[in-house]
Amino acid sequence: MRLEGYEPRFITFADEINRRMPAYVVEMVADALNARERAVRGSRILLLGVAYKPNVADTRDSPALEIFDTLLAKGARIAYHDPMVPWLSVGGERHQSLDWRTLDLAAWDVVLVLTAHASYDWPAIVRGARLVIDTRNATGAIAPQPSNVIRL
Repeated sequence: MRLEGYEPRFITFADEINRRMPAYVVEMVADALNARERAVRGSRILLLGVAYKPNVADTRDSPALEIFDTLLAKGARIAYHDPMVPWLSVGGERHQSLDWRTLDLAAWDVVLVLTAHASYDWPAIVRGARLVIDTRNATGAIAPQPSNVIRL
């Protein structure tokens, strides 16, 4: 037996949560930086994965674009790496995915995981980064949870 009107309300509620998630992720980044006595403005933030879902090159409707744009507007120094997306247009500018082979994770204030591509070596990322904010539970298999990882 289906409850009258229950399913449409649930869908509407889920849609609202999804629409608010980019702002929530930006707030998480700001809170994590504040806890380390850093401001978003001027912080170096590396986004890992900007595609809509893992292992594809499609960025349409990707929440990563709104997160990228909002952090840029707040004065963060943003770059990204995505093995599937070599170029990305955000904030009216074209950005290029960084070369993984020359990337020094420790040079970034935050490594923000937005798409959990299978090609990423999550234990190595956690070891190399000062702070990882994991919005996809990509580091979930690393137990116990490392002290430099914040999971959504």
